[in-house]
Amino acid sequence: MPKIRGTRGRPRQRPRRLYADRGYDYDVHRRSLRTLGITPRIARRGTPHGSGLGKVRWVVERTFSWLHQYKRLRIRWERRADIHLGLMQLACVLICYRKLATSL
Repeated sequence: MPKIRGTRGRPRQRPRRLYADRGYDYDVHRRSLRTLGITPRIARRGTPHGSGLGKVRWVVERTFSWLHQYKRLRIRWERRADIHLGLMQLACVLICYRKLATSL
C-alpha cells in the first residue's frame, strides 16, 4: 500500500478503518483486521439496511463504474501488470479531464 500522508513522524502504512458490506461479516475477518490495528466497519448480517456504511462505500462503487466504461479495464485482457497500470492511469486522466471540462 502507498504511504498515507499526515502528521510528522513515521508514515502510517495501514488505514485506520476498513469499510465492507455484509459479505465480509465474519469474526475471522474482524479479528485479523484488529490484529493489524485496523478498525473494521463491517455491516452486520441479519440487520436492517441503513447502517450508514453506504455513505462511504458508494465513492468506491462509483469509481469502479467510471473505470468500467473502458472495456479493457472491465475485463483484464492484459497479461503484463505495467500495461494494465498504464491503461488504468490513462482512464483516470480521461475521467478527471471530462469532469474538469464540465465543471468549468
